[in-house]
Formats: sequence, structure tokens, C-alpha cells
Amino acid sequence: MEKEKREDENMQDELAEELTDSLPLLEEEGVTQRVMPMIPLRGLTVFPCMVLHFDIGRERSVCALEKAMMQNQTVFLAAQKDPETDLPTRDDFYYVGTIAKIKQMLRLPGDTIRVLVEGVERGEILEVIHEVPYFKCRVMEIPEPEIEDLDSEMVARMRNCLSTFEAYLSANPKLNDDIYGSVATVDQPGRLADIITSHLEMKIEDKQAVLEAFDVGERLELVSQLLLKETEILNLENEIGSKVRKQMDKSQREYYLREQLRAIQEELGVAEDIDEEILRWRKQVKKLRLPAKTAAKVEKEIGRISKIQPSSPEGGIIRTYIETMLELPWHKYTKDNTDLKKAARILDEDHYGLEKVKERVLEYLAVMQLSNGLKGPILCLVGPPGTGKTSISKSIARALGRNFVRMSLGGVRDEAEIRGHRRTYIGAIPGRIISSMKEAESMNPVFLFDEIDKIGADFRGDPASALLEVLDPEQNKDFTDHYLEAPFDLSKVMFITTANSVETIPQPLLDRMELIEVSGYTEEDKLLIAQKYLLPKEIKENGMQPGQLHLTEAAIRAVINGYTRESGVRSLERQIATICRKAARRIVEEKKKSVRVGEANLEHYLGKVRYRGDKLEGEDRVGVCTGLAWTAVGGTTLSVEVISMPGKGNVELTGQLGDVMQESARAGVSYIRAHCAELGISEDFHKDKDLHIHVPEGATPKDGPSAGITMCTAVVSALSGRPVRSDIAMTGEITLRGKVLPVGGIREKVLAAHRIGIRTVILPAENERDIEEIPANVRRVMEFIPVEEVGQVLEKALVR
Repeated sequence: MEKEKREDENMQDELAEELTDSLPLLEEEGVTQRVMPMIPLRGLTVFPCMVLHFDIGRERSVCALEKAMMQNQTVFLAAQKDPETDLPTRDDFYYVGTIAKIKQMLRLPGDTIRVLVEGVERGEILEVIHEVPYFKCRVMEIPEPEIEDLDSEMVARMRNCLSTFEAYLSANPKLNDDIYGSVATVDQPGRLADIITSHLEMKIEDKQAVLEAFDVGERLELVSQLLLKETEILNLENEIGSKVRKQMDKSQREYYLREQLRAIQEELGVAEDIDEEILRWRKQVKKLRLPAKTAAKVEKEIGRISKIQPSSPEGGIIRTYIETMLELPWHKYTKDNTDLKKAARILDEDHYGLEKVKERVLEYLAVMQLSNGLKGPILCLVGPPGTGKTSISKSIARALGRNFVRMSLGGVRDEAEIRGHRRTYIGAIPGRIISSMKEAESMNPVFLFDEIDKIGADFRGDPASALLEVLDPEQNKDFTDHYLEAPFDLSKVMFITTANSVETIPQPLLDRMELIEVSGYTEEDKLLIAQKYLLPKEIKENGMQPGQLHLTEAAIRAVINGYTRESGVRSLERQIATICRKAARRIVEEKKKSVRVGEANLEHYLGKVRYRGDKLEGEDRVGVCTGLAWTAVGGTTLSVEVISMPGKGNVELTGQLGDVMQESARAGVSYIRAHCAELGISEDFHKDKDLHIHVPEGATPKDGPSAGITMCTAVVSALSGRPVRSDIAMTGEITLRGKVLPVGGIREKVLAAHRIGIRTVILPAENERDIEEIPANVRRVMEFIPVEEVGQVLEKALVR
């Protein structure tokens, strides 16, 4: 009986529910409400006037759908706040949604139903009547107002919304451009906003915000903002996607090309697997017999490259390091030539003179035969430009039978040029010393550091300091390059450096080298060099045969004196090359068999004489004295002129004289004032006479103390009226006590005096030892007068 009673109650409840659902619409104060089933949607928002289909499978949604189909086919659709919620409650969905009409229902396999619905109008849930067996709600309809006459502001908003939607379609490749045509025909602003939003790919929250915007103007404004935001995001996505696609295309292209290259290499039989390469490296390490620490380091790097991917950037760095280490000439030595006579013959074949350099090389060869453990010497050849310092280094290598490498240090300012870069830097390479040793292919080459006096320093370090280890025989056996990070033996290398002056070489570096002075050549030396070396060389280089050009001795002397002014022979070689070219042209144009160039027709080949040679004064003069000076291009004569005139004792110095030279002149005047009685000069000359001391060629700066006795002699001559002998030249520094101190450059100065015909030279007594350096043919015709005091100078130089 109780069971039948419960069934009757359930039937009554269902009948009451059906009666309630079938009630007509309730209208209260212009607000229409109705009770209907509700389906919560996951990840989907339905707008009015929108037709779409979706699938449902949850039990309560299916019950709500069946209930709606049994009644008036109307259902309320609301979006879930969280699409992941499988069993939503009344707090899990939005209360503003869309009242929709069910158009079609299709049952699919697996208890899933596909529903086609059409959105009718907005609605808002006022009350959730019950949740089981389905959601049943009381819904208030929110009808869309029909606007017949649109004001200007609304039209502007609609147009703005449409233009923004067009930009969105252009940025979104997933949507068809034909959508814009159908949307643009909508004339109601609210419906336009709804249709545009339905086509947008955006978050549920943003679509819900549009659905809840009941005011049409606000809705259009909100849709425009959302469109702008989404368009900007799409543009960024497209830009990023384009970059990614390009990168992928590039990577795919490189991969494809690599595969093609690998296939080609396999066809040619040149493919080499990384394992085979590692095996080859390890064999090389054993064969080279590297020092223990170095071998361990190379093995470690080989082990690292075997564990990383071949395409890794680090693999290239390690590979370069291993190959650099294995390419160095570990334990490779060239056999030295121990025949002293042969070495001397080779040196004489290539160069005339340079006796000191040749003698030092032969000494090294002799000692090397007696001592097996001899360390390579470090020579520094110092001398004017063009004297053969660089070329003699090549001859030394040929005479020793060694390989030759050259490194120019002119302008080098980066320490890494010497010691290399650490491998932590991108693009790191070994220093130029290690690179040159690899190029030399032996551990005992002749290594030339050219122009060591031109080396610089800045914020990147001091290369001269980095050279201290290289040029120290006690340290260079363990020279460590920053790139190698392993010691490399440089002790067997014969280092030669060249410089024009030692003044700019740092003292610690200079202390490690053996200085050999390479002085300038005499006229006779230049004549022999031109005849034996330069002329045959230039004839050959200009395509002529021996005998086609005959250059007379007088013409060569004229070239030396009139067209060149140098200590070396570089400019002389250029002038001879010019003569050869012009002679070659005459041979070709005029069909001559040979050309003869003498002093008479020399101007036809070289133009007017460029330099006026120093001339010997023809007669003895008062206040004019010939001095000797050293310049970078050799020695020269210096004429000092002094005149005295009524005045107040002023001393005028002209001729671009440096501070040291001016001080020498004042010291000479002070000595004269202190010895007026002995010299036969009025004691009051410093009160009533002015002195003007001038050194001609005023455009040329002059400095140094060696003109001291010259200026003192000229002043005494001007004040006493006694002429100075024109056939005497002098050099020496003067002190206030009248002592004559030694000076440098005696060889060049004596050669300059000999060149203009002077045969008597006064020089300091302490410089007598330098006379031996003067060529024998010059010494034989010259008279040297060593002096210790100014009185001796005046006695010899002034005419009695």
C-alpha cells in the first residue's frame, strides 16, 4: 500500500510540473518571465540570431533537452565559468545567457546527442527552481530594441566596429574574408555587435561581457575594444610565426644541404665519421710525442668533443683548438748548416758590408758545433732605414739552413697579438708568435721581429711587456699562449729584431737583446752595392738581358749624390729602377740593342738634380766654422755663422735650434767671457756687443750637444777677427771649464766630411776608439786631431 501511495505522489508531482511548464508567459510591469529547462555549455557562448550545433552527453543536459522537446522546444543556454567542471552546480555558470529554439536533434553513437539551435534573445536567470534531474530556471527575457532611425554617433560606432572587424579578418588567416560581406549588411547595431562577437576567437569571459552589455552603444564600444586587442595579438602572432617559419625554413634548408653534401661525400668516398676523426687525432697525439701535460690536455678536449653533438657551436671551437695543437711543429727541427765557409759565402752573396752582423752569425755557428745545448741568440739590429736589416735576416736564415718567418710589430697595440686570446672569447685565435711557428713548420726557425721600436701600447695592454718572456732565453722555453694554455718551447729559435732607434724601446726589453749597430754606407759602399747587387737585380726584374743597359760609374755617383740623401740604399734602388724602366722603353720603341747612361744624359732619365751637395768653403772666413752632425739618414756637415755688432750683450740664436743646442751655445759664450784675456778678446764685449749665432737651413730642426766646440770656435773667430780654417771640420761637446766631451755618430760624421772634400777632423780624445769603425779607404786620406780642451781646438782651427 505504501509503495502505491508513493507512486501516486510522484505522478501528481510530475503532473503539477507539466502544468507549471505549460503556463503562458508571465508579464509583470513590462517584464516577461518564463520557466524553462537550462543547459550549461562548456567553452561555448551562444548569441541571439546565432544558429549553431553542439554535442551534449551529460545526463542532466540530456534530460533538459528531452524536457524542452516535450514542451515548446525552447531552452535556456548559459556558459560555464570553468569548462573543466563536469557536474556544475548553480554557482558554476553565468546567469545571463540566451533563450534558444531547438531546430534539430540527432542521436549519435555513444549516448551523445547533436543539437542544432537558434538564439532568440537574451535572458537572465532570476531563480534556479531545481537542479535534479535537470536545471530548471525562471528566466527573464531581455528583448533587443529595434532602432529605426540611427543617430550619427551610433552610425559612427557601427562603422568603426566594421572597419576594426575588417582589420581583424585580414590578420586572422583562419576566417574566410566572405564573412565581412554578410556582416556588413546588418543594419541593427545590437545585432551587428552580437554577430561580430560570435565570429571572434576570444576568451569566454570576454564574450560573456558582450552578452551582458544590454546597452547597444556600450556593446558596440566594448566589441571595438575587444577587436583592437585581438587584432594586435594576431599581428604579433603572425610576426612571431613568420620569424619562426623563416628560421624553420632556414634550418630545413641547411639540413637538406648537409644531407646532400653528406651523400655527395659518400659517393666520392671522402666521408669521415667523427669517430674516425677522433681516432686519427689520438694517433697524431701519440706520433707527435707531446709533453705529458700538453698531451693530457689535448686528450681531454678530444674526450669532450666525442660527447657533444656535431652540430653544437662548442664542437667547432674544440675542433679548432685540437687541430691547432696538432698542427704545431712539436719536436720538428731543421738541420743546421755547419759549414762556416759556405755560410760566409751565402751572406756575402746577398749583402755587401754589414761585417758585424755576419761575424756574429758565424760565431753562433761555430759555438753551435761545439755545444749541443746552445740557446738561440736574440739580436737587435739598429740602424737607419734602408741599410739592409730586414733583408740580412733572410740571408741569415738561408746561411743557417733554417726556415724564416717575419712578424712586423709596427703599430701593434694589442697584447693579444703576441699572447693570443683566451678561448672564452668568441672568435679566439692563437697569438701571432704561435701562428708564425706553425707557418715555420720547425722549432728552430729564424724569427724576425721587424720595427720593434714602433710598437705601441693602449687600453688593450702593452705588447712590449708581453715580448719580455719571448725574448728572454731563460724563460722562452716555457712560453705560454693564452689560447693554447700549454707551454711551448721557443728556446731554439733565433730571434732577430730590427729598429731605427733604441730610444723608444723599453729598457727591460732592450736589456734582453744583443745590440748590433748597422751604420750607414759610404759613397764607395753605395757604388759597389749598386754595381754588384742593385743594377743586376733591376735589369733582370725589368725584363732586360745583361749588357742591354750600361750605367757608368760617374752616373751612379751622380745618382748617389744628386738624387738620394740617405744612409741606406733604398732610394738608390728606386732611382736605378727608374733608369731601367726608361731604358726598357727606349729599347722597345727605338729598337735599340743597348742603352748607355752616363753623367751627361742622366737628367734625361731622372730629371733635375734634387739635392745640392755640401760644398767645401773656398777660403777662410771670420765667424764661419764647419761642424759635423748625425741625422737619421746619415752624417752631414753643419755650417755655423756668427757675427758681432754694437749692442748690449744680447745673444741671438736662430736656425730652429733645440734646447740642448742653445744651452751649448750659451756655455761656449760663458767660457769665452771667463777667458777673454787668454783669447785676446775685449773683456767688455758682453756689455757693448751683441752676438747672433745662426745655423743655416733654418727650416730643419737641429738639436744635440755635439756642435758645442763648433759654435764656441765661431764666436771666438767673430770677436777676435781671426778667420777659421775652411779645410777643418769638428765635433764635440763643450763644458763651462772648456773640456771637450765625447759624442756619438763619429763614423757617419767623418764620412760626411770626407764626402765634401775635408781631410782634417777635430774630435774628442775619447772618440779615438771609434776611428777603427771608419772604412780603411777613408781613414788613409783623413787626418784626425783628438782634443781634450777648447784651447787645443782654437789653436788648430783659427788662422794665426
